Amino acid sequence: MTQTARVVVIGGGVVGASVLYHLAKAGWTDCLLLERNELTAGSTWHAAGNVPTFSSSWAVMNIQRYSAELYRGLGEAVDYPMNYHVTGSLRLAHSTERMREFERVAGMGRYQGMDIEVMATEDIQARYPFLATHDLAGGLYDPYDGDIDPAQLTQALAKGARDLGARVERFRPVTGARREGNEWVLETPKGEIRCEYVVNAAGYYADRVGALFGRKVPMMVMSHQYLLFDNIPELESWSKDNNAKLPLLRDVDSSYYLRQEKYGFNLGPYENPCKAHWITRDDPMPEDFSFQLYPDDLERLEWHINDAMARVPLLEQANLQNVINGPIPYTPDGNPLIGPMPGVPNAFEACVFTFGICQGGGAGKVLAEWITEGGTERDMWAVDPRRFTGFESRDYCIAKGMEVYGHEYAMHFPHHAWPAGRDQKHGPNHARLQALGAQFGAYNGWERANWFARAGDDTSEAGTQTWRREGPWFGAVKAECEAVRDGVGVLDLPGFSRFNLDGAGAAEWLDAQISGRLPRAGRVSLAYFPDHRGRIVTEMSLVRHGPDHFTLITAATAQLHDFEWLKRSLPDNLTLTDQTEAISTLIITGPKSRDLLTKLTDADLALPWLSHQSAEVAGRDAHLLRVSFAGELGWEVHATPGDIAHIYDEVLNAGATPFGMFALNSLRIEKGYRAWKGDLSTDYTLLEGGLERFIDWSKDFHGKPALEAEKQAGPAKRFALLTVESPEFDPPYMSTIWQGDTVVGETTSGYFGHRTQRCIALSMLRADLATPGTELEIEIFGQRHRAVVQPDGPLWDPKNESLRA
Repeated sequence: MTQTARVVVIGGGVVGASVLYHLAKAGWTDCLLLERNELTAGSTWHAAGNVPTFSSSWAVMNIQRYSAELYRGLGEAVDYPMNYHVTGSLRLAHSTERMREFERVAGMGRYQGMDIEVMATEDIQARYPFLATHDLAGGLYDPYDGDIDPAQLTQALAKGARDLGARVERFRPVTGARREGNEWVLETPKGEIRCEYVVNAAGYYADRVGALFGRKVPMMVMSHQYLLFDNIPELESWSKDNNAKLPLLRDVDSSYYLRQEKYGFNLGPYENPCKAHWITRDDPMPEDFSFQLYPDDLERLEWHINDAMARVPLLEQANLQNVINGPIPYTPDGNPLIGPMPGVPNAFEACVFTFGICQGGGAGKVLAEWITEGGTERDMWAVDPRRFTGFESRDYCIAKGMEVYGHEYAMHFPHHAWPAGRDQKHGPNHARLQALGAQFGAYNGWERANWFARAGDDTSEAGTQTWRREGPWFGAVKAECEAVRDGVGVLDLPGFSRFNLDGAGAAEWLDAQISGRLPRAGRVSLAYFPDHRGRIVTEMSLVRHGPDHFTLITAATAQLHDFEWLKRSLPDNLTLTDQTEAISTLIITGPKSRDLLTKLTDADLALPWLSHQSAEVAGRDAHLLRVSFAGELGWEVHATPGDIAHIYDEVLNAGATPFGMFALNSLRIEKGYRAWKGDLSTDYTLLEGGLERFIDWSKDFHGKPALEAEKQAGPAKRFALLTVESPEFDPPYMSTIWQGDTVVGETTSGYFGHRTQRCIALSMLRADLATPGTELEIEIFGQRHRAVVQPDGPLWDPKNESLRA
């Protein structure tokens, strides 16, 4: 007999159980969890069970904060015994750069309602009396950190789900899947199951489960060891005298954690070099690795063990009791996959968790929101599976996973490019850029020039590992911006995501997806796609070629996200084709760009701003768009890769200065131009984002009722451009904005404008404060800096005279 369920969750670890629990809490009780063995049989059973809230990612911090809040009351809520020790934690800093990271994270934590404390060295020993502090710069105390029993947590979530009406079946693996109509049919040894939705929560088996649905999951598996040490009389005495456990200690610069375990210790290093598993024919992934471990491999941990003993000499007194060496899955960026399964209808992913215990609670909440509401409460791009677009080969996943593991506690500096897994996609001008001194960054795998080094510039990786505004790139970027300001610059831009939309009725359909008006044939417009709540899903440039023929251009990293957003409601009679690799792009911009192009093209360069045309450039077929993200007179030139290489050479020969992505960031922020998934995200509505000029209230479109209601009530926040008196640092994403002792907003991006010689932040403010001249303060690495709200419109060329020249 065939079973049915509304949702089937595949995988019985903490994440799968949390998804089931949160679905049931949302009222979706006709849900079934399938586990191939016992619950917790995968990486959950051997997990150390740490529950930090610390993260440098706003979205991941939200997930972990929610988990910690959930776990503190879960035992009582579901009537299940829980061993959850909220001990707090100390993170140690060996440098001022690390202290700045701590200040930034503490600021984000305070904004999310957490009292995270940055500590001076002399205050640390009061929290941890057995610690050597002579070489430390300070620390960070998180009172919400601690540890939990992973098995108890999973069973509690499963019990809570069962009590609400959901079901759990153990020893029932999924062996096949097929699509019939609008249903999934899952094959198991105990018969088929028909369901509306399916969730891959299979942990380190996620790639195998994904393959059943035609999905290549971007992941690999690392070997992670932690060591359990026997009781220490002095620690036992201290714990009994103080009726407490020591805070969980993380020496992040030495890359390990040390946790009190009863009256002994648990030491967990993240070593470099590290070891991946199941990556060769000689080391295949077993069919079933339930409740199993790898052999001990302590030699590669020797440095960390010695360092921990020097840091906490008490550890030298302990006997090693046990070694746990188990598999932990990694994505190429170390964040999990939570959200829609790319390319697969009604299928979702909640898998590849490196820190599944501390993220499991929040992951269940987020995934349940995706299924039951069609979107998440907060923007979750940092964990969205669509951030990976399919180029990620197995070798790439292994290289990046090992890099992330070996730098688990590394600081993510704003101008630093991680070296592993590079050179995945080269544009046609890559060799020429290298010869010009380009320092590259990866954008959806595409290598683009971030800046162009000059003679004597430090191009070492170490040179970019700073939070400061001024580094080896600064002088070069300044010169690139000035070249665009005073003459003409050219930016090579491979990997611009572009889709062609065709078919009878394409215009009518597209008009219903966007908030504004469609451009006329021969024109270009900027379009915003709201969700049903009126929030900003994405921004695209619409190029209209004819009545029902469009090209849609969007950010490189948005390729899969935006393609799937369009496909989700695309009628069968319309065609949407991805042309990203078929065409490449140059930005030619600056007050002398028309003079330069006059020598190279037969195009009508007098056509107005936001027009487009086909023409020959340097004797090659091309398409010219009269737009410029740099905010100067300029054109985008689109052509085939072979032709764009020839055009680029001729543009350089005609006198253009090459510039990179760092310069473009400086130029765009002076114009107040928003960047995707920073300034433009589902954390904000179109009205909050200051985009009402892109709303046509006279027509129907997706999300209009929500926006009409918000307009009547008045938005709670509003977009504002601020100048910031910060001589050393640019404000990072999600820096807190204060008015006196009150938090009134957050920055969405910040950078130094070389044309205006001012530090600029784009922000979301409490609506009543988004008026020109309002004086506020922005918290940057723990220090508050004066900021002033600027008039509406750009700081550079406020009347757009250069742009329209």
